[in-house]
Amino acid sequence: MASELYNTIDALSREKGIDPRIVVSAVEDAIVVATRKYYKSQENLRAELDKETGKIRAFAVKTVVENPEQVEDSNLQVTLEDARKLDPTVEPGGELQIPKVTEGILGRIAAQLAKQVIFQKVREAERDTVYNEYIGRVNEIVNATVKRIEGPDVIFDVGKAEARMPRKEQSRLESFAIGERVRVVISRVEKASKGPQVVVSRAAPELVQHLFQTEVPEIYDGTVVIRAIAREAGERTKIAVMSKDKDVDAVGACVGMKGMRVQSIIRELRGEKIDIIEYHEDSVTFAEKALQPAKVSRVTVLDGQDKHLEVVVDDSQLSLAIGKKGQNVRLAAKLLGWKIDIKSEEEKRQEVEQQMSALVSQTATPLGSVPGLGEGLIEKLSAAGITTVEALADMTPEQLEAIEGIGPKTVEKISLAVNNYFSSLEGAETAAAPEAEVSSAATVGEVTEETPAGSENIDESGEAVQEAIPAEESSEAEPAENAAAGDIAANAEDAGEVAEEDSSGEKMPETKE
Repeated sequence: MASELYNTIDALSREKGIDPRIVVSAVEDAIVVATRKYYKSQENLRAELDKETGKIRAFAVKTVVENPEQVEDSNLQVTLEDARKLDPTVEPGGELQIPKVTEGILGRIAAQLAKQVIFQKVREAERDTVYNEYIGRVNEIVNATVKRIEGPDVIFDVGKAEARMPRKEQSRLESFAIGERVRVVISRVEKASKGPQVVVSRAAPELVQHLFQTEVPEIYDGTVVIRAIAREAGERTKIAVMSKDKDVDAVGACVGMKGMRVQSIIRELRGEKIDIIEYHEDSVTFAEKALQPAKVSRVTVLDGQDKHLEVVVDDSQLSLAIGKKGQNVRLAAKLLGWKIDIKSEEEKRQEVEQQMSALVSQTATPLGSVPGLGEGLIEKLSAAGITTVEALADMTPEQLEAIEGIGPKTVEKISLAVNNYFSSLEGAETAAAPEAEVSSAATVGEVTEETPAGSENIDESGEAVQEAIPAEESSEAEPAENAAAGDIAANAEDAGEVAEEDSSGEKMPETKE
């Protein structure tokens, strides 16, 4: 039969939810501490509780050595000769237990010390028990009762322990009264100096998931699956659902008849807005759904590996898509697990224009690439803001003559140089097409009739023209006014026909007409 002391220990163990052996060990350790304090000894002390009698024996434990020379510390070792005076059966290397008298000598101070040690050991055991129980229940929903409010924190009674809900784990829409019962999520368990801290939350997405499982039978039985939840407590929650049964509408099942199911959850969350979205494997389609209530114009995957999307919406839908303080697009990004860049149609148009301008500037040809333009002429053109061949080709003769220092003769020289430059770029095509060659020769020939034969800037081009059109040499020898009018008209018509045929193959400056 167990003693009264052991029965008391057993009752204490059940009350605290800890193993009785832990309490017995605490009592034994307390007696050891009190005995050492009383005897002021450095010996290796040990205590044992007799379960049946309730008596606690304390004794010093020493290791038996064979020779006196082997004794290094008399508090821990004893010779075989001295040991056998107390226990004849002891052998070298064994342990000798030397009883210590404790009854009636420990006194009130020693008893108080023993009491403190017992309480300390029991508290440590209780902390370990609470920690081991709740560490395995993280993200679990439990019913809790509001016990007290400490500043911004709310303290709950969750059964065997108290739980704390800090301000960041609360919804701004909620307030609590002492004694109120609410459902909370065990978010984490922390080891602290005052014992394990069980931290609970009403802001975790798991709470919304649990409420939907409770209210929607299709989710409870697995017909409808919650694929993702993004939540900002007290503001808005987006939940993505999908159905495993083609005959069951996932969104409709969650909303319920006349919205009864979702309204019940909204009431539990004190009016928090909830968007229920149909899940799609296709990220583009899913993004369009996730950004509701905004209407999306188009979605582009910028980087599939880094999960980066670009969303373009109508200008009138931009603020709605972004949401208050960016909330809508932020929740959509959490729901998808993708980064989202959201732009209006106007912003996208400006971006494309900038990219095109940058592309054009990269491909622009400097004026120095054109043979036949002297340094002085290039400086005049640059001063007027014309720095590329492409910009120069777009200029009309009137615009060129408006530039200071440029007259009609210089305009003709510029036209010829630009014409020859573009002709040289398309030289391969010109060589393959005889008609194009004739057109080019005729056109350049018309320009050379008006240009002095001794022009220094068109040496190479002039030689090429003379070789291609030997007939023009004789036309230079005789005055232009002596040519037959019919011949001139025929030559003009022929050149025009050839130019028309060649208009798709070669870029001909307007000035040659």
